[in-house]
Amino acid sequence: MAWDVYCRTVGGWAYTAFVTDVFARKIVGWKVAAEMTSDLVTTAIDNAIDNRKRCGTTAFDHLIHHSDAGSQYTALAFGQRLAAAGIAASIGSIGDSYDNALAESVNADYKNELVDNQPRFHGVAELSLATAEWVAFYNRQRPHSYCHDLTPDHAERLHYDRIATLNPEEALTT
Repeated sequence: MAWDVYCRTVGGWAYTAFVTDVFARKIVGWKVAAEMTSDLVTTAIDNAIDNRKRCGTTAFDHLIHHSDAGSQYTALAFGQRLAAAGIAASIGSIGDSYDNALAESVNADYKNELVDNQPRFHGVAELSLATAEWVAFYNRQRPHSYCHDLTPDHAERLHYDRIATLNPEEALTT
């Protein structure tokens, strides 16, 4: 799931795109840029794919990428990148906020906990560095009620540890 966040900096607007794994609410990819383009979201999805490959994921053909109907997500380059990775695209209907709740929650946490809670960042580079630190905090230290007050990293680790103890037929049904 991916959405963009508008962030005011001293140097002008900056945009942050997050890719969130819905299972454990983990941010698996992100990018901060001075322009909201298909490059912004393509880089965020590339970061997510690289992140998951480092964790041992070899196939993405069972994944669905959900986003709003912004032009950066409907761009040909972005769609081609998803297709090349084997990821199906899903776009929410215009004006329908129900399937966007998770993304809006992540964006609100980001704005409340980092962007709007201190003096404005000087520019994209400073916001990007602070975002890297915030994502690490969000995934590794911040408990989430959805994950039974575990961090996303902890919830995900417990899930994969459990799967490792199952026989192959049981693992397919989890």
